[in-house]
Amino acid sequence: MPVKKRRSISLKKPRVAIEHTQFYGYLLKYTEAMQVRGYSETTLRKRDGDIRRFAGWCDDRSLNHPNQITKLILERYQRHLFHYRQENGSQLSARTQNQYITSIKQFFKYLAQENYLLFNPASELILMKQVTSLPVVLSEDEITNLLQQPKINTAEDIRDQAILELFYSTGIRRSELCRLLLQDLSISRKTVFIRQGKGGKDRLIPVGERAVYWLERYLSESRNQFLLSIENQTLFLNDYGEMFNGTKLGDKVKRYLKRAGIDVPGSCHLLRHAMATHMLENGAETRFIQAMLGHSSLSTTQVYTHVSIRKLQAVHEQAHPAKLMK
Repeated sequence: MPVKKRRSISLKKPRVAIEHTQFYGYLLKYTEAMQVRGYSETTLRKRDGDIRRFAGWCDDRSLNHPNQITKLILERYQRHLFHYRQENGSQLSARTQNQYITSIKQFFKYLAQENYLLFNPASELILMKQVTSLPVVLSEDEITNLLQQPKINTAEDIRDQAILELFYSTGIRRSELCRLLLQDLSISRKTVFIRQGKGGKDRLIPVGERAVYWLERYLSESRNQFLLSIENQTLFLNDYGEMFNGTKLGDKVKRYLKRAGIDVPGSCHLLRHAMATHMLENGAETRFIQAMLGHSSLSTTQVYTHVSIRKLQAVHEQAHPAKLMK
């Protein structure tokens, strides 16, 4: 299979242009300060986009300097986010709205701490209340069906099978899988080393026998067909011989889900949820799952104790006295 040639057209959404405003200089100072403090490039990229979005909104209203911003203006922006509708007509989720506002709060906090502003206008902004929802969890039968979708006729099939298997075996995040290097995988030890995961934390996690088998096949039969330069140490190469883009990888997994007849929200993260829940149902301790997933807090992992309904059903069937009633 020849490596595809990328078309010259770029489909990436351009960043909001604020270079002509006085927000821009402060954004550069803020970004540099956060780099010095050790924030990841992913976090800084998100915050840059969030702050540019706000500064662009301000520019449309002839507000081009941070010292013109008041709490009332920030509350107007918060209402703007609440009423904003995306191209598909849907509202921004509470989580997304809060992400935008949190980035702005951190920006103005920095400006006030560094005495670029006399006070922090965002200090009393209240985030939107989020409704806690349980994740969608695929059954073991659904996962089995999903893992049977690549037909293993081409190098692409073998690569995609290895990706799906690694997702389910380890619960690795999409961004973490995209960044894996060859040296991060140890076939002999059956481990994968995740560098700078969420929160900038490294972790070493085991890989199951089945996933190891497909990873071996990918490395021996498939990867070289996507390789353009021997210097490229990225583990999983896309059709253009490059590191996968997270969104594109999500789209690929979504296509396999639809092919398997699984029509639920989400893509790569569904395999992460499934891994954690299935291991919990089969007796794994929550703290082990916490280490696998890279959660800094056990409370984050404990959501899987709430979605393990099949375990609860088994206990209910055994223990509830109603089963003895005629």
